[in-house]
Amino acid sequence: MARLGSRPIDELIRLAIIGDGTAFTELWDTNIDKLRVYIRSLIKSFDEYDVDDVCSNSFEKAFRQIGSYDPAKSQFPTWLKTIAHNTALDLVERKNRENKKYVSLDADAHLQPVIDTIGDGVDTPLESIIKNEDEEQTRKYIEGLPELYREVASKRLVDGLQYKEIAEELGMELNTVRTRIRRAKALIEKMKEDGD
Repeated sequence: MARLGSRPIDELIRLAIIGDGTAFTELWDTNIDKLRVYIRSLIKSFDEYDVDDVCSNSFEKAFRQIGSYDPAKSQFPTWLKTIAHNTALDLVERKNRENKKYVSLDADAHLQPVIDTIGDGVDTPLESIIKNEDEEQTRKYIEGLPELYREVASKRLVDGLQYKEIAEELGMELNTVRTRIRRAKALIEKMKEDGD
């Protein structure tokens, strides 16, 4: 039986299938470096942002599709690389499509100037009340998260920090922060659904 970290991979996959985010995070931690190397070697033109983007999206897809993983057909890292390969090709295709687009330099007279569409950033009293209620509810949901996700979720969802700021502040990989925030949001959504 293959092992990842301190737990067998089969156990981690079984736990991930039933929605255990910490098990999937352990799968992430064990596989992310090899996946980055694979993506860099696959598409030489990718910068670090592209590599991070492909890795994050691949793990997100893997988490959503973990129930379809069949260990009899392939090992988990091979399955993950297949997902990453397809995700990388999708990104290349999207970039190619974007490069074919062009922007007209002629401004349309009927369009409202962008500067007029920017708000002054001042909340109305009602908006302030709603924002405070939402923040209080968000804090309650964050407290219900597994410890692994609480601090990262609080910094993003309450303090409003950017992913890069959180990564620097906590000394984590940027993709780890992205994955944990994504997983925290999914768990919070589940709590909201269960609460309704």
